[in-house]
Amino acid sequence: MADAATFQSISAALTKGTAAPVYILHGEEGYYIDMLSRQIEALVSEGDRDFNLTVLYASQTEPAAVVEACKRYPMMADRQVVVVREAQGGMPPRFGAAAYLKALADYVANPTQTTVLCICFRGAEAKSAEFFRSLQKGGGVNFISKKLNERTVGAAVVDFVKSRGLSIDAKALAMLCDYVGADLSRLYNEVGKLTVSLGQGAMITPEAVERNIGISKDYNAFELVSALAVHDAAKAFTITRFFRADPKNNPVQPLCATLFNYFSNLLIAWYSTDRSERGLMQALGFRWPGQLRDITAGMRVYGPWQVVEIISLLRRFDANSKGNGSRLDPYDLLDDLIFHILNPIGEAAVVI
Repeated sequence: MADAATFQSISAALTKGTAAPVYILHGEEGYYIDMLSRQIEALVSEGDRDFNLTVLYASQTEPAAVVEACKRYPMMADRQVVVVREAQGGMPPRFGAAAYLKALADYVANPTQTTVLCICFRGAEAKSAEFFRSLQKGGGVNFISKKLNERTVGAAVVDFVKSRGLSIDAKALAMLCDYVGADLSRLYNEVGKLTVSLGQGAMITPEAVERNIGISKDYNAFELVSALAVHDAAKAFTITRFFRADPKNNPVQPLCATLFNYFSNLLIAWYSTDRSERGLMQALGFRWPGQLRDITAGMRVYGPWQVVEIISLLRRFDANSKGNGSRLDPYDLLDDLIFHILNPIGEAAVVI
């Protein structure tokens, strides 16, 4: 497969008006695919789109028709754009997804230089060795849009915030990620609100997130993790009481995911061969030292075997809160979980 380019590098080149002859945008995260395909379409000015922008759907278009569209010359312009959407479905019944791409391989190896072809393949990574060999030969661009998770979404948001001319406080970032999760469309929409409200060059603070988005800066999953990290039982149960009073905006399942992510990171830290600041940041994929605050605090309170026990408790809580093995109120289960996290059996806490 041709080497994959990054979203940032492709977007920056397109912003300057520099385009490759062929792009394939594929993978599980649809947000980046949509963003880049819009940028590629924007290479054609609004006034020229009737003549020089062709949007096709793979389910309705033979590969030969795609090639024919690409070989046309632009009208009164330097280039035209052809976009093929939903290529992951191929063209039933003649072409499956891989066969559809393979049928385009000859064109992709020797593309028309006045055409920009963009193939959108959503939901999975494309598979066609012949196509990707041809893509590399013809100077095309391969972009894999990977689904983000709790560990990678923060870095993506930081990059987006920087691209909008703002910076973001570590706590504000955690509040946003905990509240929205890995739904990039929703996350970026919330950051867009902050951009309009704060203006260029501003710092996104917890207060700004609370004021503009409605997330409490004192009662959220991030603050619960911080309370557990320093064994502050009073604060932890104050936060869970707040969650119980507003269950609509504080469901327990996303909270469980946040706690699981924290204690999983804590276990990685314990078993890291290099526990220096740099070593832990590398092991955990963190981008700035401030992200280690709760990790280093937690290592003073919870030993590795206690962390293993807590992860087991979280798995059980996740099942029980969904009605599997328990009919108790989810917030009663949450209080019980927090009590056992604060009082694990395991081995004695290890002080470092």
